[in-house]
Amino acid sequence: MRRSPVSEFARFLRTETVGGMILLAATAAAVILANSPARGLYQAVRDFHIWHLTVGDWAKDGLLAVFFFVAGLELKRELVVGELSRFKAAVLPVVAAAGGMVVPIGVTLAVGWGAPGMDQAWAISAATDIAFALGVLSLTASGLPSSARIFLLSLAVVDDLGAIIIIAVLFTAKFNLIAAAAAIVLIALYAYLQHKRIRSSWLYVPIALGTWFAVHESGVHATIAGVALGLLTRVKKDPYEREAPAIRLEHRLQPWSAGFAVPVFALFAAGVPVSPTALGEMLDDRVAVAVILGLLVGKLIGIFGATFAAVRFKLAVLPTDLGWRDMAAVSMLGGVGFTVSLLIADLSLDTDAAQRVKAAVLLASAVASLLAAAMLVRRSRAHRAS
Repeated sequence: MRRSPVSEFARFLRTETVGGMILLAATAAAVILANSPARGLYQAVRDFHIWHLTVGDWAKDGLLAVFFFVAGLELKRELVVGELSRFKAAVLPVVAAAGGMVVPIGVTLAVGWGAPGMDQAWAISAATDIAFALGVLSLTASGLPSSARIFLLSLAVVDDLGAIIIIAVLFTAKFNLIAAAAAIVLIALYAYLQHKRIRSSWLYVPIALGTWFAVHESGVHATIAGVALGLLTRVKKDPYEREAPAIRLEHRLQPWSAGFAVPVFALFAAGVPVSPTALGEMLDDRVAVAVILGLLVGKLIGIFGATFAAVRFKLAVLPTDLGWRDMAAVSMLGGVGFTVSLLIADLSLDTDAAQRVKAAVLLASAVASLLAAAMLVRRSRAHRAS
């Protein structure tokens, strides 16, 4: 039986909510391990080499490719048959996501201009973490209309697309033409097999692994392989199919992405020192301070301001039953920049600077979560009372 858009959304929300809780636990474990007597063992495991990558790199380059593949599937589905397929419904989250990237980047650049590493670190505050954001929303906003969740999900999908573009453009340090050509051939083969309605995983799994390896060797960040394949997967089912390939793959892979791939990445990426000395060094680092302000101030102003402008100039309308105070609370939740922010910090900075900036991402995300939670609880009570 075909799932309705509502049941599809509910399934997605449940998976991401549970994933957000697991992600929070993995983050807490990483911080505890990195600041405990087990720190040496934790670092030894993270830095242990398997083939020519460390365990931490495998989590960053390998497991996150699964996360980005699922993001690609979700983006393709939203663009073709979901909320973003209808112009009027798509305008507001797209404009909000754009504001939620441009303004934080502007704030980060304004504060950190000229600081070492800022030439690439400006992108750290552009991302919103969907798992954490939906987790906080589900725990604190049960009284809000479902349109708040749909708006946040649509915004996060567009935000993911922006992060994908940033990673592809900024973090291609070298370029191997032969490997890139191999990746293009494999991606084209994947698209051809999708077009011909081939369903065999015996073909797709080797193609996916080969594409990941070729993209990695080309110099483009390996997670882009996941996005490319996700965007090329069919999202409309044929009459003889129970469900489209993209929906089937989402069902299979999303629990692994939200419940395993992203938490394991967080376990090795979020292990930063949080001693008074480390926190003092973080606050003395202009890049770290710029990232904090970008996430906490830039996201709120960017998402809320872009939304207000779009409605004010009649480009869009507010989601059903949502008021401006509700939108302010959801906009504050956009400041939870975790998974992709940590990834960009790792990619853009040397080890010591990355540690300080990742601590800044954790701090900003925690503060944004708490502020948004307080606002959402208050708005939920107001909706129940009305």
